Amino acid sequence: MPVPFETLLPYGIIIVMFGATGTGLAAFKTWQNEGKRPRYSLDQWDRVSQLMDRDRRLTGTLRGQSDNPQAPFGFEFTNGWKLEKRFT
Repeated sequence: MPVPFETLLPYGIIIVMFGATGTGLAAFKTWQNEGKRPRYSLDQWDRVSQLMDRDRRLTGTLRGQSDNPQAPFGFEFTNGWKLEKRFT
């Protein structure tokens, strides 16, 4: 017994909408990460303390990386912490 095509239209619409949503979210995530693949399984070291903060200070963006062997001006120290004056 044949199935009328009208019964399959909702399933086709649902499949197309899932595909469009998935493609849109993937494109937005790629655009947000400057055309690079997203970073997964980031721990505290990567996020806050060292890696991504260093990239941001070197290049101005969280995902940017630099292969310049000379540190830019204002990057004399490896950390971005300000030192306080010692009491003497």
